[in-house]
Amino acid sequence: MRTFLRRQLRQIRLGGWAAVWRKLGIALLVLACVPLVLLARILRPLVWFRFGYLPSARIGHYGPNVEVYLCERDAGMLDPRIRDLFYDGYQVSNHQLQKMWSRVLPVHPIVRWLDHVNQGIFGGAKHHFQFRPDPWRDVHGLLERTAPHLVFTPDEDARGREALPSIGVPADAPFVCFHARDQAYLETVLPGNDWDVHACRNCSVHTLVPAAEALTQRGYTALRLGAIVKEPLRTGNPRIIDYASKYRTDFLDVYLGAKCAFFFGSDAGIHGIPNVFRRPVAFVNYTGLEYLHTWASYDLFIPKKIWMREQRRFMTFPEILRSPVRKFIHSNHYRDAGLEVVDNTPEEITAVVLEMDDRLKGAWRTTEEDEELQRRFWQLYREGSVNQVYDAHIGAEFLRQNRDLLD
Repeated sequence: MRTFLRRQLRQIRLGGWAAVWRKLGIALLVLACVPLVLLARILRPLVWFRFGYLPSARIGHYGPNVEVYLCERDAGMLDPRIRDLFYDGYQVSNHQLQKMWSRVLPVHPIVRWLDHVNQGIFGGAKHHFQFRPDPWRDVHGLLERTAPHLVFTPDEDARGREALPSIGVPADAPFVCFHARDQAYLETVLPGNDWDVHACRNCSVHTLVPAAEALTQRGYTALRLGAIVKEPLRTGNPRIIDYASKYRTDFLDVYLGAKCAFFFGSDAGIHGIPNVFRRPVAFVNYTGLEYLHTWASYDLFIPKKIWMREQRRFMTFPEILRSPVRKFIHSNHYRDAGLEVVDNTPEEITAVVLEMDDRLKGAWRTTEEDEELQRRFWQLYREGSVNQVYDAHIGAEFLRQNRDLLD
């Protein structure tokens, strides 16, 4: 309490009367929230109100976490008495997403104070909403069986269609989106943290360009996404657009992710937008096999390989999946274990991206050998997984070239 009071006095000395009035307003707001919180507790046998915040600071959580929660709610997995009320975090990664969630969920700033007051009164845990661990995991495979909760208004739809030609996408032409994870966004928006801890998940965007080139030969326009990126794209192909560096807006981030034929890239947050809108994703340079999106039949992935320094060889899938390495997503975990992650080659990336295109067009032809390799991988994967649906595919060419990793 003494620390709290000293902090208040220090802020008043620095802010003067403006700080006094601000704190008085907050105190009155908190006092007004007390009877509302107590009423919520009285009503719990009939209506169970919970207060919680949306993970708005990072788009990879702001999209999928909320969408999976809504799918589970609609599937009857929550107590029918529950009425959840929300507020956004102090930072909002995408204001278009914020606007769209507010049309679906009860989101209001006053809920922040209701939540604070509730947690300050004994017994508040029952009325505090928290997403379950790994809330983006669609462990029951609900996404593929349901429609998106987010919908563009007619005006937003028209705005998006009108914007496409202005950024280089021909009218009514198919387009794909791609992205390579780097640390520029987190270092800029959330400074003061050691984001090198996630460096093992990064990759160079230029390793994705050959795949984009191949898709332009199939009639697509390819757009590189990203809010803040480390380096501009180097390409002379006019059908490959560095949207992230030249045209990026909050609105188009969501619109492009929702309307693309498919998305390809590393396991960074921006893939959450196509995920929410049920657009297919080809994950490349995936790290942490435990966290694979196994539930969508239209998704593909290829992982980074893991090099064992002392033994001078790659870890096999059994070695990874039957050890803590399957959950490694921090650089220090690999370093301390004498391991290093090896990025996918441009050839590996191009192969899985073209496989995605062929699958979506109905032109993909699998073989008995391919099916056997898939079966062997997923048999290994299921042993330690909490997921319940395994409909995704690991890239066929990647498995053909690395079948020794299955032994």
